[in-house]
Amino acid sequence: MKRFIENLKYLKQQLSTKYEQKIARILFNYSIKLSTAESCTGGLLSSRLTDIAGSSSYTKENFVTYANEAKIELLDVSPQTIEKYGAVSEECASEMAEGLFNRTHCDIAISITGVAGPTTPEKDKPVGLAFVAIKNKYTNQTAKIEVDPHHNRKIIKYLFTQKALEILHEFLLKNYTEATKQLYESTNQDTV
Repeated sequence: MKRFIENLKYLKQQLSTKYEQKIARILFNYSIKLSTAESCTGGLLSSRLTDIAGSSSYTKENFVTYANEAKIELLDVSPQTIEKYGAVSEECASEMAEGLFNRTHCDIAISITGVAGPTTPEKDKPVGLAFVAIKNKYTNQTAKIEVDPHHNRKIIKYLFTQKALEILHEFLLKNYTEATKQLYESTNQDTV
């Protein structure tokens, strides 16, 4: 019962921060097209991003590539990468984002792959581990996510998407709003 109450408190806190709305505002204001590729979250990230009215203005294409074959065929992930590092790896997430970016010609591609549980086929890939990659024209960055493996599968998937949204929001603030603000400030200084 104690664990259940802790879960509810944590989820309430997470739900109070609407990253979807913050992200939507930036994507819309800067005319950025976004694509997603998901494995462990099964479309939940895409669903949360498209829960916002008007999301069709910034959503390009979204894929659920749960099977390794789908990652290889749809996102050009190298079979050698999956064989050497596994589907749940920084390398696989990075290749997923790269392939998605190239395939969809979006402005930003975000991918996620992980282990939502309750069991895992690989010893070194515990439940609650995920990797997120974000790719734009200039950079491809990855991040490791670790959440409490004692949550049920549905909550772990939700927490993975929450962390992915936080990472995406930070990426947008760093690479778009700041760059645009600096450009605006330097332009205004030149005219003074």
